[in-house]
Amino acid sequence: MKVKLLIDTGKYESVYRELTEHGIEVSDDAELIVTENRDKSYLPVKNQKGERVMIDCEDIVYIESYGHRVDVHTNEEIYSSQDRIYMLEESLNPRSFIRVSNSVIVSKKHVTKIRPALSMKFVITMTDGTVIDVTRSYYASFRTFFGI
Repeated sequence: MKVKLLIDTGKYESVYRELTEHGIEVSDDAELIVTENRDKSYLPVKNQKGERVMIDCEDIVYIESYGHRVDVHTNEEIYSSQDRIYMLEESLNPRSFIRVSNSVIVSKKHVTKIRPALSMKFVITMTDGTVIDVTRSYYASFRTFFGI
């Protein structure tokens, strides 16, 4: 059996050791996920030093993918994720996050301005000042999500 650990970095080593002692392989590319039961939602990422950290999903402004690279943007720092953007989309709260293009997921609470654009598109501004296009493919779901 192979599992992926999505737990606090302080507990990672002890849980890893316990699982491997019982013959369970721990790998970041596993489909089964072991996570902690928490009140808040956290996302495992790597900081700019390459260290594994857990960030609060409330702090995520937007997530952007560039091919196989996925960056998680907060107001303070940019983190990287080993997961594909569709996997992150599935793990995030669908009432708080929405996909606005093939390569971007945004946090509802971090959208500061929504401006209509030509050809069934929107242009949104995030709390960190980033301007993001909502593409035509996601236009209808975006309108429904924000009640526009």
